[in-house]
Amino acid sequence: MMTDSHGGKVVLYGTLGVDWPTIENGATIGDGTRIGQNTYIGMNVKIGKNCRIMQHVTICKDAIIGDNVFIGPNTTLLNDKYPPTQVSQPPVVESHAVIGGGATLCPGVVVGFRSVVGAGSNVTRDVPDEEVWIGNPAAIHMSRDEYDRRQRELQERLG
Repeated sequence: MMTDSHGGKVVLYGTLGVDWPTIENGATIGDGTRIGQNTYIGMNVKIGKNCRIMQHVTICKDAIIGDNVFIGPNTTLLNDKYPPTQVSQPPVVESHAVIGGGATLCPGVVVGFRSVVGAGSNVTRDVPDEEVWIGNPAAIHMSRDEYDRRQRELQERLG
């Protein structure tokens, strides 16, 4: 466990020096956030409170992640549209969004408030608030309300 710049607690998973997360200079991480092993967080990244960032996630420099965001394992957030230009166009993930494992967010995209990106999706354009997008390239699949309903049904059925 480490202390963030405001005295709050951030939980890092892994073995120090082996698979401990890498957090570059200037990154800020909100209280209550948990970061999985082998995760890379670039320079000047801003991560909100109470996020869950699973293992093997790569977050490019300057990316912005809101509060209460879930990012699944093996996800990549990119910031250079025409590499190697060194022109940073970081993605933004707004609060309460869910990013499924293995997804890729392309430079400059915004994943809206309470939106969901399905596992393995390639997000090439902005995802509006409260929509669920899947595929390659990702496109709308359903509303967040429908996603939440299906999630509740699954929990009730499997318990």
